[in-house]
Amino acid sequence: MSLTRAIATIGGWTVLSRITGLMREMLVARYLGAGTVADAFFVAFRFPNMFRALFAEGAFNAAFVPLFAGKLEGEGAEAARQFAEQCFAVLAVTLLAFIALIEVSMPWAIYILASGFDDTPGKLALATEFSRITFPYLLFISMVSLQSGVLNAMGRFAAAAGTPVLLNLTSMAVLVALVPYVETAGHAMAWGVFASGVVQFLWLVFSVRRAGMGLRLVRPRLSPEVRSMLKRVVPGAVGAGVYQVNLLVNTMIASQVANGAVSYLNYADRVNQLPLGVVGIAIGTALLPLLSRQLRAGETAAALESQNRAMEAGMLLTVPAAAAFLVIAHPIIAVLFERGSFTAADTAAVAPALMAFALGLPAYVLVKVLTPGFFARQDTKTPVKIALLTLAVNVGLNFALMGPLAHVGMALSTALAAWLNVVLLAWTLKKRGYFATDRRLVDRVRRILLASFLMAGVLGATHALLAPLLAAPGLRLPALGILVAVGALSFAVAAVLTGATRLDELKAMVRRRRS
Repeated sequence: MSLTRAIATIGGWTVLSRITGLMREMLVARYLGAGTVADAFFVAFRFPNMFRALFAEGAFNAAFVPLFAGKLEGEGAEAARQFAEQCFAVLAVTLLAFIALIEVSMPWAIYILASGFDDTPGKLALATEFSRITFPYLLFISMVSLQSGVLNAMGRFAAAAGTPVLLNLTSMAVLVALVPYVETAGHAMAWGVFASGVVQFLWLVFSVRRAGMGLRLVRPRLSPEVRSMLKRVVPGAVGAGVYQVNLLVNTMIASQVANGAVSYLNYADRVNQLPLGVVGIAIGTALLPLLSRQLRAGETAAALESQNRAMEAGMLLTVPAAAAFLVIAHPIIAVLFERGSFTAADTAAVAPALMAFALGLPAYVLVKVLTPGFFARQDTKTPVKIALLTLAVNVGLNFALMGPLAHVGMALSTALAAWLNVVLLAWTLKKRGYFATDRRLVDRVRRILLASFLMAGVLGATHALLAPLLAAPGLRLPALGILVAVGALSFAVAAVLTGATRLDELKAMVRRRRS
């Protein structure tokens, strides 16, 4: 499967997952609002997801996929299956022990994660209770990540890309079903997270078997191949999950700022994750196995071309999205979340946080493009050194900006740290002779910036015209739909007129997607 088609396949499923994810967040906003219960749930949900991003999706896959793809290419399917089964067994046993340890020490873990909750009576206990329900989700979603790596290395992206849709649909169904029978809506959402992990795991068990690579339960054994992989996991944990680490630091500090600050950052980040997930995850997931195969075959020029085109695709889709968030953040948040327990004051707090996150949107995606350049060469140490530096900068900026800007300063610090991460990754790759921007990329980026600027002007004018409709309760959603459509259409026209993309390229992409 070509890189463009792989990105389109993953991106298409990710669009659906982000749409259902927004539907889930709208339900959460309606039932939980942005206060004590919502803060407690978001911390409980972020806790297992942080470890998933650091160890399962991030570092584990960064170490596992190149080795699995190499075995599949060089030694055949059976050798690759045995390697995957050994990794599966070691990961499962390790996670079971880790989850048991955290469950026992949960009150202390949550206090470290959100010590500011102790200032609100009952809030810390609520976060602890929710976290004990959600934390076993880590086991199931980590097994999902490993099975996704198997499918991705085989060039099968659809089943794995569709698993987040199951997360959203399952958690929404459980929320609505359990709310009348549990103490708070936060309890219902916590059980929804747990149930969604089980559903995703079972779906990929079926998908991997259907692909002819069903994984059997074997006795855990630290074979030389597994040892080699594990050596790369630890340093890669921070390098692959720097964005999640930055969000975690934001959560820790936000818990000290004000009641509701954790929720404000979460809602803003969820909207920001729509283009980030569609573009960044799709590009990063498709690029790593492709680079691994190209480098193993000695095709260094092809690998360089793949990285340049991936950067071009990322910028084409994220720069206009960032510009749109800067112009219409307030109506987006108001239309999506302002109902039930979520008030106009909450919208006023979340919208500027979304604008701050959006400043780093292209950078978040570029990190996804650049880190496979290290991982495909089985180098997980360099990204961790860069990640530690950017993490330190993020923490420093958090403390510097939280005074004058409150929770918005934390979102801004995350964006600035992401850009520093991009600069350091690109500089290091270029210094080693692993990366160089070609003329086409430089030229296209200039044209993308111009097209995005033109779109922002059209979007701002349209926003002013539709302001009365955006304030009318029954007309807000269609008015936002018109606003988004105008933005998308104006950028498409501007992109073609400025040469940021070409009609024949768009038509070719559509043909590949349909095939």
